[in-house]
Amino acid sequence: MALANPFQTSPVFRLSHLPSKRNSLPVLLYSLSSHPFKQLSARGKHARCGAMADVKASPSLDHKDEEDQKVLVDPSSEGELRGEQVVADYDWTEEWYPLYLTQQVPDDAPLGLKVFDKQLVLFKDGNGELHCYEDRCPHRLAKLSEGQLVDGRLECLYHGWQFEGEGKCVKIPQLPADAKIPRSACVKIYEVRESQGVAWVWMSRRTPPNVNKLPWFENFDRPGFQDISTTHELPYDHSILLENLMDPAHIPISHDRTDWTAKREDAQALCFKVTERTERGFAGWWGREKDGSMPNFLRFEAPCVLQNNREIVNKNGEKHYFTGLFLCTPTGQGKSLLIVRFGGTQRSPLAKLFPKWYFHQNASKVFEQDMGFLSSQNEVLLKEKVPTKELYLNLKSSDTWVAEYRKWMDRAGHGMPYHFGHSTISLPTEPAVVEHAPAGLVAGLSASSPAKGGIGSMHAPNLANRYFRHVIHCKECRSVVKAFQTWKNALSAVAVAMVALAILATGRQWKALVLVSASICAAGAYACSTAIAMNTTNFIRTHRRL
Repeated sequence: MALANPFQTSPVFRLSHLPSKRNSLPVLLYSLSSHPFKQLSARGKHARCGAMADVKASPSLDHKDEEDQKVLVDPSSEGELRGEQVVADYDWTEEWYPLYLTQQVPDDAPLGLKVFDKQLVLFKDGNGELHCYEDRCPHRLAKLSEGQLVDGRLECLYHGWQFEGEGKCVKIPQLPADAKIPRSACVKIYEVRESQGVAWVWMSRRTPPNVNKLPWFENFDRPGFQDISTTHELPYDHSILLENLMDPAHIPISHDRTDWTAKREDAQALCFKVTERTERGFAGWWGREKDGSMPNFLRFEAPCVLQNNREIVNKNGEKHYFTGLFLCTPTGQGKSLLIVRFGGTQRSPLAKLFPKWYFHQNASKVFEQDMGFLSSQNEVLLKEKVPTKELYLNLKSSDTWVAEYRKWMDRAGHGMPYHFGHSTISLPTEPAVVEHAPAGLVAGLSASSPAKGGIGSMHAPNLANRYFRHVIHCKECRSVVKAFQTWKNALSAVAVAMVALAILATGRQWKALVLVSASICAAGAYACSTAIAMNTTNFIRTHRRL
């Protein structure tokens, strides 16, 4: 998966590990440039290709030929090479999970969200402060995300119970005037914090929030840093999503000609060097084998943060910082929510010519290009019920990060609700929940907003549909679609009126002038329809001849 990068420039790269401002939070680094294989002129210290002593041929794959063994990869820690099972101290609940971009949280409605199988409701009170509750009214289990905000309080629309602050129930309309509200009539809360434009939730209710684990990204705090951020719901597991995001080898093939640089002719051997393995992830460098250097620094941090940073020194000696950040939240079996953030301290002048919604729809197109085979990959893992080493044929020249990630799941999977590791698995114990009715904000939007079925039609949410994967999560794109729809209706009406006027007009010159005006209005209406389709219609792959 690669997105067109509006911050792409072409100065000289100087590469270094950018330490975190707080607690040196490790995160996986993904290529920031619109195409990670773009030729770079590098200077300074570079990791070199060929430093692969920690990459071994996989013993689990039945290949006898030495040439085959040279391209297979099974990167392992020292303990794993000795046949030991390395286990990390890991509990999935004692982590911060990204819930939503803060600026996209509605001011006037609750928002239903999920982390694994835990249903949550996020909302802003009357002071604009974020709160996160269990999405269940203690009265009769109705979803609070189906409710509404009344004077900054969250009201359940089943019987009108209202909650505020730390989950305290402050109103029960059915109680007698002299009766007190029961102390047990409170809702369970989850700690939520806003950091650098993202709302994070601490999922443990047994231990207090560990602020040292709250992610902090130094580049996002630098002067002049700007980013373009999008949110996408996706119909496959977050581990499949992370695996895809840390796989640069697929970009020239899967996203051929999606942006200005991705080309299938550039598919080639890559080289990798793992420099760090911890209980919370791994890190390392990668690059094109033929370049002889590894200009991309990669870091993955549990549970779901993936990042790529670059330092760039331009021709004037000025240093600039660029980041590609992916925050991947598990939202149930076969579902995930992704926050994508591309940014830098310098922005390409060309990018300023395009509106934000253009980059948003391009990001949606990228996910649609991957969606078919990633969904099928998810299905195969659930059907086969075996570790990935028995299914994957990992190559040293393309799949090192994928193998590292599944190896990390071997170490930490015992602390997750379910996992598919390199050599271990634990299957889900609860069946996947399929919701037939949308909740909260999604319910209101789904009744009247554009989707595959057409403008204004009634429909249920469908993650195979671009509108429900992105637009409902994006205020800007919703506003743009609404504006284009308004202009389309107005221009269409004017065009019809102009044609009628042309029929009634007697003068030949007047007829011609009115018909030209009608044509211009019709063209404008068509352009608005095209813009609406770009934001709401799925990309359909067309295969081209090589």
